[in-house]
Amino acid sequence: MSLTVYGAPLSPFVRKVRLYLLESGLDYQLEMVLPFGQPAWYYELNPLGRIPALKDGDFSLADSSVICHYLNDKYPEASGLLGDGAQQRARVNWLEKYADYELAPLCTFAVFRNRALKPSMGQPCDEAAVRAALDEKLPRHFDYLEGLLGDADYLVDDRLTLADLAICSQLINMEHGGERLDEGRWPKLAAHYARIKARPSVEAVLPGEQKMLAKLSGKA
Repeated sequence: MSLTVYGAPLSPFVRKVRLYLLESGLDYQLEMVLPFGQPAWYYELNPLGRIPALKDGDFSLADSSVICHYLNDKYPEASGLLGDGAQQRARVNWLEKYADYELAPLCTFAVFRNRALKPSMGQPCDEAAVRAALDEKLPRHFDYLEGLLGDADYLVDDRLTLADLAICSQLINMEHGGERLDEGRWPKLAAHYARIKARPSVEAVLPGEQKMLAKLSGKA
């Protein structure tokens, strides 16, 4: 087995794939490809130029969700992170997509991009967009996830799945942008976030991300 992930550690989509691999006990190597200014050869892996991409020997594919589903099919004995049975798998798929399509535009492309990425490139932070995301748009998503958790430790049938990793990956980017969940308003979701962050898989990737953040901010 020779798995290579292409992408940048601060991408929540790259992080999701890395966490899936770590939770599954699958060895891989990370090859740095930034989300902009990609080398020409990268478009052979993903004609859209987006990260992440994966190579498994001579086989390659792109998109974080597609990659995780491929790994689940190729190495089904590894993790079971996509759930068992049609209903459980559907719920996992729904929440993974919810993270990618509802949380990502706000946690990553509004908060993280404006607070961390744009200043590092000499661009001004659009604080109005950050506040709109935090004050007007994200609360209803957090309300939904808070209610979905109930008294469970995990989002789907009280077991770790890709849904938990996908949601956590977006919240990590929000925290990288200087914002955390309000524990008083969303105590169950905040506890869930802390629980996933404390897993060895997340603790393995965060130090490298913190170093990259320090470089971006000029504090390294």
